Amino acid sequence: MSTHDIAKTERTEMYLKAVFALQHTAPPATVSKVAEFMGVSVPSASEMLKRLEQQGYVRSSEDGVGLTAAGREVAVRVVRRLRLAERLLTDVLGLDLERVYEEACKLEHVISPEVEARLEHVLGSPTRCPHGLPIPRPDGSVEAVPATTLLDLREGQSGVVWAIPEEDPELVAYLRSLHLVPDARVRVVEVAPFNGPVFFEAEGFRHAIGREAAGRVRVHPEKGLSESSN
Repeated sequence: MSTHDIAKTERTEMYLKAVFALQHTAPPATVSKVAEFMGVSVPSASEMLKRLEQQGYVRSSEDGVGLTAAGREVAVRVVRRLRLAERLLTDVLGLDLERVYEEACKLEHVISPEVEARLEHVLGSPTRCPHGLPIPRPDGSVEAVPATTLLDLREGQSGVVWAIPEEDPELVAYLRSLHLVPDARVRVVEVAPFNGPVFFEAEGFRHAIGREAAGRVRVHPEKGLSESSN
């Protein structure tokens, strides 16, 4: 395979991964969202997605862009290797959370099936990446991502952070500074009116977060365990 063919294959995999990730973490996967995820212009993303549609990897609808069976197969394989690489970089090499996605992206295209299997074994068959997102299983199945976000919690309601976005290092670093990381327990103290911030407690600290960022933090709500604000 020539260098040009390798680059073309990697670009295809990256776009399919973007559609897959957006479908699970920020649906629907629109052209503009794919462009933002990829860091390209909307016209560039639109042109590439049209090519992928012609190749039978994606399909377009009024709701956005979806993966065909062939596209999903490629995307799941890439995402699985990406998130196993993220666990390696975090658990073994101790890389900061906001840096692991970019570094893992360099590895996702070159990990062989044998290395993938050995990685999973060495890491103890993890089910989620360091950001809390599901690692696709060898059979291609993927655990569902909770639909509830920090923004959805009522005042006084508690929950456990399930996942945060992986592709935006600045957002990851910001959420880390607020103790919003996977498995952290949070409690909403107040939701300010007129589209104001969400005030919450996490790991014993009180913080405020904008609504857009709060809507990117997936949580498992603790039903029936709401607490009154102090």
